[in-house]
Amino acid sequence: MKGGTRCWSAWSAGPCSTSSTSRAPCTASASLPMAGSSLSQKATSLRCTTPLGGSGSSTRLSWTKPTLGRTMRPRASTGQTDSRCFAVGSKDMSTWVFGAERWDNLIYYALGGHKDAIVACFFESSSLDLYTLSQDGALCVWQCDTPPEGLRLKAPTGWRADLLQAAAEEKEDGEEGEEETTVRGKATPAAEEQQGKVRYSRLAKYFFNKEGDFNKLTAAAYHKKTHLLVTGFASGIFHLHELPEFNLIHSLSISDQSIASIAVNSSGDWLAFGCSGLGQLLVWEWQSESCVLKQQGHFNSMVSLAYSPDGQYIVTGGDDGKVKVWNTLSGFCFITFTEHSSGVTGVTFTATGYVIVTSSMDGTVRAFDLHRYRNFRTFTSPRPTQFSCVAVDCSGEVVSAGAQDSFEVFIWSMQTGRLLDVLSGHEGPISSLCFNPVKSVLASASWDKTVRLWDMADSWRTTETLGLTSDALAVTFRPDGAELAVATLNSQITFWDPENAVQTGSIEGRHDLKTGRKELDKVTAKHSAKGKAFTTLCYSADGESILAGGMSKFVCIYHVKEQILRKKFEISCNLSLDAMEEFLNRRKMTEFGNLALIDQDAGAEDGVAIPLPGVRKGDMSSRHFKPEIRVTSLRFSPTGHCWAATTTEGLLVYSLDAQMLFDPFELDASITPARIRAALRQQDFTRAILMAFRLNEKKLLQETLESVPWDEVEVVSSSLPDLYVEKVLEFLASSFEVSCHLEFYLIWTQKLLMVHGQKLKSRAGKVLPAVQFLQKSIQRHLDDISKLCDWNRYNIQYVLAVSRQRGRKRPSEPLGSEEEADPSDDDTLHLLGGGQGDGAAQPV
Repeated sequence: MKGGTRCWSAWSAGPCSTSSTSRAPCTASASLPMAGSSLSQKATSLRCTTPLGGSGSSTRLSWTKPTLGRTMRPRASTGQTDSRCFAVGSKDMSTWVFGAERWDNLIYYALGGHKDAIVACFFESSSLDLYTLSQDGALCVWQCDTPPEGLRLKAPTGWRADLLQAAAEEKEDGEEGEEETTVRGKATPAAEEQQGKVRYSRLAKYFFNKEGDFNKLTAAAYHKKTHLLVTGFASGIFHLHELPEFNLIHSLSISDQSIASIAVNSSGDWLAFGCSGLGQLLVWEWQSESCVLKQQGHFNSMVSLAYSPDGQYIVTGGDDGKVKVWNTLSGFCFITFTEHSSGVTGVTFTATGYVIVTSSMDGTVRAFDLHRYRNFRTFTSPRPTQFSCVAVDCSGEVVSAGAQDSFEVFIWSMQTGRLLDVLSGHEGPISSLCFNPVKSVLASASWDKTVRLWDMADSWRTTETLGLTSDALAVTFRPDGAELAVATLNSQITFWDPENAVQTGSIEGRHDLKTGRKELDKVTAKHSAKGKAFTTLCYSADGESILAGGMSKFVCIYHVKEQILRKKFEISCNLSLDAMEEFLNRRKMTEFGNLALIDQDAGAEDGVAIPLPGVRKGDMSSRHFKPEIRVTSLRFSPTGHCWAATTTEGLLVYSLDAQMLFDPFELDASITPARIRAALRQQDFTRAILMAFRLNEKKLLQETLESVPWDEVEVVSSSLPDLYVEKVLEFLASSFEVSCHLEFYLIWTQKLLMVHGQKLKSRAGKVLPAVQFLQKSIQRHLDDISKLCDWNRYNIQYVLAVSRQRGRKRPSEPLGSEEEADPSDDDTLHLLGGGQGDGAAQPV
């Protein structure tokens, strides 16, 4: 059979150990049908020489050699437990059962009886009995008269039979006293084998829409061990039924959007539901009727992202107007802000890490507090305008946003929320803003082929205007503020000295983008690449590399000083997205042209609207809308160990490969593990640590550091050279995430920072990523412990309050004095995630 199916189940590795023709419960391992990959290919059906009867007919059929017949579009499929057969449901309301091997009594079998497209089909455990479900909410139960063990292999014919015959003759020639038996041509089956082809009969037909709730059935899953059927509908309702009796167990509405996919865990206790319309994921424990997990992403494309200063959180903004904050360790979103009424165009953190500032097309710039999870500032312009970008200075006092229609830059005060100034001078829309991390200088990039530098200390006067050869799309400062990078529309990245306004280098990135050809493009990918460019830039934490992404499936990382390409990352291999392939799909090319230009589901007079040049998202009202692959935003983590990108595929996070086995540093032949352990036995800890870091094996490093007594850590720390202090700090930061020796490593951290603090401050630009990585690891432990202590303290306060209300004797004194234990005090009654005292009211 050619083509593909919409969903495949996981087949078991070996045959089932039990056999049963009935639908009694079986203890054999059952496979779990999974809904998922949608393929637009077609499958060719098989033709029968005998006309099929009505639904549920048990007429014996005779089959001929498979030929090309009518075309069917598969919608669902499932596999039998021991991998003997598989079933395919299609849009033409029929279900086909195929033999996975060359069975004599089953080649293929067609089942009817439905009046709508098939959504799912499931085999019963250790049986060929089948359940089929259609979109109109109908369930058909099919019984097979043959057990899986009753399937007979078909005798080989042609050259296969000749090979078997020759092998049999050679074997029999060596045996004496036995008669020679040869089989020439096709073997003649016995009379009993000619009878008994596999037959199906319909036992029952059930309907889900008995109560008048006429919704389309959109997804289904079946758990064979517990005989549990889970069905999802377009209204967001799901049902649990016990088969084959079709007893309703549970019903619940979990969303107002259609349920797109369903999965059941191996024990059958947890149900996972996915709603593609809103990007929702829900894990439901149906026996206790409780929600285990609920997550919701952006149901439209993400536009921008930003890392928190310690690297623990990522904030994203999307076209749906939502601002979401994600935890980098767990990957879960823990807060969503929905105050914006239009698409979010820019997000950023303040230097403290507790305030998020966002810009939107609705004409507002908003500041959100991560202590109390609220929008505490809203900045607006004198006349309505659409903001395309946002930036906050290093002190967190000044907020700036660029306008898309008025070509101006607006400046507000974070403390008062008042408009300080309006910077004019650009002659095109503002595309990007960036503050100098060290000085009070703002860089603004515009489509007027200029980048302007504004001095905050000198009444926002324009200090320099950098002339470019094309429209500026993105601008960013190096972490030390000594260099400026600009991405332009001609696919170039130019580097500037902001002090002297001199260009120091450039990178031509057109050949590195390698843009793909869209499905409806009339030109080749090579010619369409002329209009592609990098739209987002970001320096690495150490400033030696720069990340660039844009209208392509590739993200490029360049070495700034050498201006060469270091590596290219392919963000997706999903061919269902547009502009993924360099050439058109040959299967869609005919003598009459490209079949992609014809909408097959539309009427004969309708076609496909050709998109206008420059349109990124296509016509979302068309039936076959394919989003274009692109990268909208890139950010490097302040810790230097990972970077993130918002793409058409979603939020992607890339990290350094932690599985490097051997990466030495200034290694020579005299450094071996035996010499390091010998130095430890002689208590020469400094020399052992230096040799261990030069060998750079993680387990040996851990053994060496943990061999130092805690009272000698300060002495050993003071004797370490400056070059190795940074490496020790990086190792401590990574050890905090996995080690249980928290106090011991905290002592190492404290002594190193106290002894070498001044020297590290002089090299702040180079050491900053290691220090921020260390801060992130320590802060995570602090948050976990503080939540535990806050919870215990809350329980104590609750007991005190209850005892006072009942007039009982007060228990022994808790952690602090009576004033500290007063339950009426707001600072002592904050719950998990409920703020940290009055400091949350003034996050700046």
